[in-house]
Amino acid sequence: MPSVLELVAAQKMPRLSASDHVAQTLKKAIVDGLLPAGELLRQDEIAAHFHVSKIPVREALKHLEAKGLVTFLRNRGAVVASLSTAEIDEYMEIRAMLEARAARLSAPLISDQVIEQARHHLDEFGRAGDAGRWGELNWLFHSTLYAAAGRPILLAEIRSLYNKVERYVRALLSVTTEMPKTQHEHAEILGAFVRRDPDAAAELTRAHVLDAGASLVTYLNDHRSRGGNT
Repeated sequence: MPSVLELVAAQKMPRLSASDHVAQTLKKAIVDGLLPAGELLRQDEIAAHFHVSKIPVREALKHLEAKGLVTFLRNRGAVVASLSTAEIDEYMEIRAMLEARAARLSAPLISDQVIEQARHHLDEFGRAGDAGRWGELNWLFHSTLYAAAGRPILLAEIRSLYNKVERYVRALLSVTTEMPKTQHEHAEILGAFVRRDPDAAAELTRAHVLDAGASLVTYLNDHRSRGGNT
């Protein structure tokens, strides 16, 4: 049976530099749960599977370290990073503040065309059948709404926080029974943007992210208490 690295390395990616190809492919494997927390990432093994030298592998791992997906341990090397529930809770609190700010700035400025784009992502979210697609569409929905704020640094910070917790969110989405609730909250947020109501857009967004964070921490505490590896 092929190893995880063999399966990962065989995936087709757009034409990229060697380090970007390795980084994006490993990132997807981590987010999808194929490479679990604590997994040792041997540079020589990765280089062999991707048919590259260790230099782009090292660059890729450093890139993933900056995104919070990989950590370097003394005398062990690179491993898939693990976040504590306290860290995840804090990341979600920060996300709630930043996303509420983005929503407040964007709501009065958003165009009808962009609202329809967000509505399309919301409809696709409702039809999607797997956690990976839900995760992608969740980001597309929210980032489309926030883009009208014209604050690229703010959006980049929000995206960075998404990257740090995305694999845990996908794990939750794969087992959750709260999709109708999530869809309802998304529809309420969209409605606030349709009305160009900055206060409602900000408060609904803040509450939505905090609620998601609470559900995520509860799930992870339960999962880890039963010996789950996340």
